[in-house]
Amino acid sequence: MLKKAGVAITLFLLSSCITVPIPVEDYTLARTAMDAARAIESARYSAGYWHQAEEHYRRGKAFLDEREYADAQEEFIQARLAAEKAENSARIIRFKNGEVL
Repeated sequence: MLKKAGVAITLFLLSSCITVPIPVEDYTLARTAMDAARAIESARYSAGYWHQAEEHYRRGKAFLDEREYADAQEEFIQARLAAEKAENSARIIRFKNGEVL
């Protein structure tokens, strides 16, 4: 009887451990958004959003190296959003300045 209880507790503990998969898709989307923002010179035209994106991306990579996948995923999502804002903002500013994109 005691053995069955031990097995039941072990199975419960193992099933309660939630594993988060490696955020490969979020990493890839963030990296692609960063590349697109870099290509449009977002660091020059939309420095605030660009620096936010860089900071979130850097933290995401650090969390990924530490195998903190849930935190890495959140940072990569924030990096993607900031990079997209940086790219869009830079495009609008360059368009208003009459620059050809």
